[in-house]
Amino acid sequence: MPFFKDRNCYLKNYNLSLTDKIKAFNYKLLALVCLTVFIGIGTLYSAANGNLDPWADKQFMRFLLSLSVLICVSMVNLRLWMKYAYWIYGISFLLLIGVTLFGHVGMGAQRWLNLGFMRLQPSELMKIALVLALARYFHSVTLNDIRSIRSIIPPALMMILPVSLILEQPDLGTALMLVFATAAIFFLVGVEWWKFALVGTGVLTAIPILWTCLHEYQKKRVMTFLNPESDPLGSGYHIMQSKIALGSGGLLGKGFMESTQSRLNFLPEKQTDFIFTLIAEEFGFLGSTVLILLFLSIIIYCFYIGVISNNYFGKVLATGLGVNFALYVFINIGMVSGLLPVVGVPLPLVSYGGTAMMTLFFGFGLVEAVYINKEMVIGRNGSIDDD
Repeated sequence: MPFFKDRNCYLKNYNLSLTDKIKAFNYKLLALVCLTVFIGIGTLYSAANGNLDPWADKQFMRFLLSLSVLICVSMVNLRLWMKYAYWIYGISFLLLIGVTLFGHVGMGAQRWLNLGFMRLQPSELMKIALVLALARYFHSVTLNDIRSIRSIIPPALMMILPVSLILEQPDLGTALMLVFATAAIFFLVGVEWWKFALVGTGVLTAIPILWTCLHEYQKKRVMTFLNPESDPLGSGYHIMQSKIALGSGGLLGKGFMESTQSRLNFLPEKQTDFIFTLIAEEFGFLGSTVLILLFLSIIIYCFYIGVISNNYFGKVLATGLGVNFALYVFINIGMVSGLLPVVGVPLPLVSYGGTAMMTLFFGFGLVEAVYINKEMVIGRNGSIDDD
């Protein structure tokens, strides 16, 4: 049974002026997003022992730039985003090929394109582009089409092709996010359960083969996840120090800028992948819960906007981006708490990083565009339906 049922309703001569779009903007979602970013900037200030340099000031400038991207994206007619969805996906895919051919190598991985003034990580952009392309595809097909295996092949290939390139970088975390986001969208649009079971059985059967395809450091991460104490000063160091920081915060935490794990440099990557543990140590279980509730509120808003949208493209797009954001949160928090292997996924809106923040704000701009144009009903060919 598909999560979305209504595909056909009509609104005549739908058109919004810029003033109408500004009035229709969802400022509550924007406030939640901005509040989460400010928590991240404050944490980066603390991570640098009370200094804006080297992280907090740069993150604030990136926030201002990303905010302008969000606003500009939200003001664009949703029908145009649908029209150019495949183009955006194609450009993102070409950028991934560019990374494979002449990408910048950092920390043992080839994931970036050096543009001179910045380093671009195309795999982050693909997280948004893939959801856009899938929303465009499923908008143009019927429920009967979706139940046909032949109709599932094109969107499956949309996922498999970039995943294969991203695994070569290597970036297992991003690859898994694309796979899970695609699976979630398949479920929402009504792909039958037995097809998921069939694919799941195939994956389980292929685990021995997939294991041999992993890089040595990826195998070590899995083994460390199963038994981090086996190498406490080597591969298990990150996760053990992260657990110590999580536990030492207690209920209320040690206080802002009072994190001993961070100040004594025991906590690795405290400004990026492991920033949640710094928050947990300084603000405790209560502060961590508040942050998680903020994340949950953003996710719920994305799903709510998807549900109330009158066009199917908007429904799939908003909920797909909500799933994408939820995967960021789930994988990062699961990773730093030892519930999942360390795969290098940042905490969204909080971790230090330019490309991730820019693409996330681009995604939220698309969600806002869905909300602003929620009354618009788009035909399967991209035109606005009239009665």
